[in-house]
Amino acid sequence: MKHYLDRFEALLGLTPIKPITLDVQGEPRTIHLKLEGYNLTGSIKARTAYGLVRGLVRDGRIRPGVRLLESTSGNLGVALASMARFLDIGFTAVLDPMSTAEVRSRLTDLGATIVMVDEVDEAGGYLLSRLAKVQEMLRADDGYVWVDQYNSPENPDIHRRMTGPEILDQLPAAPDALFAAVSTGGTFAGISQCFRERALATRMVAVDVNGSVAYGGQPGRRYLSGIGASRPSSFLKAGLIDHYAYVDVGEAAHYCRTVLKETGIHLGASSGAVVAACVRYLGEHPDVQDALCICADGGEKYESTVYSDSWMTSIGALPRQA
Repeated sequence: MKHYLDRFEALLGLTPIKPITLDVQGEPRTIHLKLEGYNLTGSIKARTAYGLVRGLVRDGRIRPGVRLLESTSGNLGVALASMARFLDIGFTAVLDPMSTAEVRSRLTDLGATIVMVDEVDEAGGYLLSRLAKVQEMLRADDGYVWVDQYNSPENPDIHRRMTGPEILDQLPAAPDALFAAVSTGGTFAGISQCFRERALATRMVAVDVNGSVAYGGQPGRRYLSGIGASRPSSFLKAGLIDHYAYVDVGEAAHYCRTVLKETGIHLGASSGAVVAACVRYLGEHPDVQDALCICADGGEKYESTVYSDSWMTSIGALPRQA
């Protein structure tokens, strides 16, 4: 099985960093986008899935006949489904209504089993309900192996060892500020650990959505998948964060559409939120010259949400013109 993991790892990463120009308070500013939509399985979660499964293999928890089980909003599920198919084992994804139709279709194509949870949790999201379902399924069937992206140290570690160094190898110098979305917080924490270990002066900006309690905040209804959480992150420690930014769904959709219109780059919903936070931060901190946004995936899976005027209207977030 290690042979198959090595082959999978060889296909990961080396995603491009593209400069774009956006208006910031009437001035054109260059922002660099790390485009993880070009990664294997179409998102940064391919790295996360590899790290998590590699840890399970190392610990002897994966054997023929087991089925991986995970609560997911989409991208990690697709990545785990791809890995499970690669390793010839099963995978069951516990999803909720925030997962897009495009994601559900992709999971089905990859042979994953989908279990839907539709009960809103006390924080206004579905994460706690999904996790309760996972625990129920684990009690009922010992053939499941829970991946546990929420607590496994393999989640941030793969980004500390792989994603962070890759970024630094691609750039002539470390950026003045780096922006990344948070949900479990693993991606942000791992990249920040890498930068901190190298004593870099980069300002690490964590980007979240209104209603998320990943790192403080007031719980509320959330509409975007891939960003935000109904419970505090296990990985977001204060020393890893220089600034925490909240974005609403309208801002995220606006910058998804703006970037597509002005550059032709099709960003996913969380990436639109990251760009929105970056533009705001640059307006407030004119000393920042080199900004890098981690764009977790592409926009193909979000045509029915942030790129849809009818969906935006249905949730009370009137579309803004790009």
